[in-house]
Amino acid sequence: MTQTVLILGPTGRFGRHAATAFANAGWQVRRFDRARDDLSEAADGADVIVAGWNPEYQDWARLVPGLHAEVRRAALANNATVILPGNVYVYGPDAPFGWTAQTPHRATNPLGRIRIEMEATYRREGVRTIVLRAGDFVDTEASGNWFDKIMAPKLSKGILTYPGRTDVPHSWAFLPDLARAAVGLAENRSELASFADIGFPGYTITGHELRQALAHALGHPVEVRQMSWAPLHLMRPFMPVMKHLFEMRYLWNLPHRLEPTDFETALPNFPATPVEAALRQATAHLALPTVPLPA
Repeated sequence: MTQTVLILGPTGRFGRHAATAFANAGWQVRRFDRARDDLSEAADGADVIVAGWNPEYQDWARLVPGLHAEVRRAALANNATVILPGNVYVYGPDAPFGWTAQTPHRATNPLGRIRIEMEATYRREGVRTIVLRAGDFVDTEASGNWFDKIMAPKLSKGILTYPGRTDVPHSWAFLPDLARAAVGLAENRSELASFADIGFPGYTITGHELRQALAHALGHPVEVRQMSWAPLHLMRPFMPVMKHLFEMRYLWNLPHRLEPTDFETALPNFPATPVEAALRQATAHLALPTVPLPA
């Protein structure tokens, strides 16, 4: 029997890929339009709800609690499982290396606390939930994330702009892979805990390793240069989002990795895209020149 998924935020980064992945897997896909749809009606009979709504950072405190209260009500009314695209903000700057479902959520900064409370409320209210937790996104088109907006624009000149220490492991998720993982977990949801916190391993690489992978993916030399945060600091009085970029800056200097054990247990045969292939897709829209690497 065909299963139904409701995608909230179907034009956003994760929601766009999730809608495609579920459709490719044979699911009936409902794409929620906030301008015209009613959530309780759209969720009627849905087996899974993908909570892809993601307001701007400066609107989290005002919007996140109410948006997710709507999602929880709709899920409980339909006995639906909610897939939450989780992030790593919940752990905080003092978290030990190697994050799992057992790693305490001890963030004290505002964005981290909002995420901690939001996830805790899903558990507390008994909503069947899959938190698919991932690091920074690598997309197949320009979507305003760190990689395409800050790091990649100078790749045509052979320069990778890096926001933090280049010797520190950092977690990345290729969005098409993350979306396929969401489908796999949704299809195996009866075998998961009622509240499943599953880290997506993706790619854990340093800035230097990212530079090397890009050089091989693009076929020309790439050097890595440190990003200056000074211009962003000057913009803080005029752009509210800048406050929150600085709030999360520590993640560029904190060694971290999402441990793969839970993910591999749930999806043991998951075919991940090799990092160089993902980077080729992530930079295809840049129309970069192809220059042979020196021997």
